[in-house]
Order: sequence, then structure tokens, then C-alpha cells
Amino acid sequence: MIRRGFQVAARLGHHRGLLGAPRILPRLNPASAFGSSTDSMFSRFLPEKTDLKDDAPPNASWCLDMLRLYQEFLEKTKSSGWIKLPSFKSNRDHIGLNLPSGLAVSSDKGDCRIFTRCIQVEGQGFEYVIFFQPSKKKSVCLFQPGPYLEGPPGFTHSGSLAAMMDETFSKTAFLAGEGVFTLSFNIRFKNLIPMSSLVVMDIEVGKIEDQKLYMSCIAHSRDQQTVYTKSSGVFLQLRLEEESPQ
Repeated sequence: MIRRGFQVAARLGHHRGLLGAPRILPRLNPASAFGSSTDSMFSRFLPEKTDLKDDAPPNASWCLDMLRLYQEFLEKTKSSGWIKLPSFKSNRDHIGLNLPSGLAVSSDKGDCRIFTRCIQVEGQGFEYVIFFQPSKKKSVCLFQPGPYLEGPPGFTHSGSLAAMMDETFSKTAFLAGEGVFTLSFNIRFKNLIPMSSLVVMDIEVGKIEDQKLYMSCIAHSRDQQTVYTKSSGVFLQLRLEEESPQ
């Protein structure tokens, strides 16, 4: 998604040069999406009925800390405005909309997967669930890295943590203001993460301006005594298009 964001920025710059005059994307209202209501956006992302498999529910590999914190946030969905996000295998399944003309690509690969859902063996790769708070434009991701994500012996590969942060950024950006592509992503590693331990990621949208969402993330232990990483990201707002009827 990071590379794709750079490609989009490059294409937009190329179009400006061809037209001989500045050209920007239509400005979006952060309170609306797809030219309709916020409720419409959430209904697309959070379908009440679907045959798609949700990979976010707990499984036997989750550690006790992750299970307990999951239950705490599940309770918050009943009274505090938090929403548990489903996790389908592809962003196509989540959004159900197309990129604008000129950016969309065709593919004959039927089994496309989000990178953080590419390891299907429970407990071996990315075990995570994301909760989103719409009114405050913030998210919390509970992440348990499995042994297939090893970097230094016994510890999590830094690249897998960066991927998990980018994925959580992207879901938050999309729901908070139609953020679609990563334009920049900066990360500072502070402490190693033991394999199969719980990482709590707190993500916030700082501001939305000039069709960009500016976001920050702190990844820490459950007791908040250990900070693993701090990161920031900028996402491009982009209006997606309705799928053409077959």
C-alpha cells in the first residue's frame, strides 16, 4: 500500500504536467463518504450479513492478555461507541468499490489477500483485531506476532510490526475520512517485541487538511510500561467509484 501511494502521487503529478495547469482531486467532506452518508460507508465496511470469513475473532492461539483486553473492548462496543472491525482476506471485500478510472488495474489472480492475512495457520503469523471509535477518529489494534514473523531470535521482525501499523493506519484512515493510499510512513523502534506477546497500538487522526489525513501511532505493552515503537503516517483522501453492474 505504501508503494501504491507513491505511484498515485506520481501519476497525479504526471497529469498536472500534461494538462499544463494545476489539477487537484475533488475536495471531500470528511463527514461524508462516497457522496452519501457516513452510515452508508460503515454499512459497506461492516455488513450485517455476509458469507465472507472474518479472521478477527479469537482463536486458541491468543494469549491470555489478548483475550482479556479483547473482552474489555468488546464491552465498550455496547456503550462507548467503539466498533469491532471485521477482517476479511481482501480490501476488495471490505470496500466493494473501485479505484478512480486510470488508477484501477485488472488482475487474473482470484486469491488476493491483505498482506497481514497471508499466513493462514492460527497463531503462526499476524493475529490481530482492530477496534475503531468514529466520533474520536481513533483506533486500537491488539496484535500478537507469531513465530513466522521472527526477526532476532525470540523477537518479532521489525518489518512485520511496520506492516501491522500500516494496515491499522489504512483502516482508520478510510473510516475516518476516505483515506486510501499511504503517502508517507515514519517509524522509530524503541524496544524489541517478544514473540507471541501482546502489542497494543493506539492510533489517532491528528488532522485532515488538503485531502490528507495526518495520523500517529504508539505501540506498547498492555501495562503501557514498555513502548515498542512510535510512528506517524499521511494518507491521501480519494473518492472511490461504484462498481459497474454486470
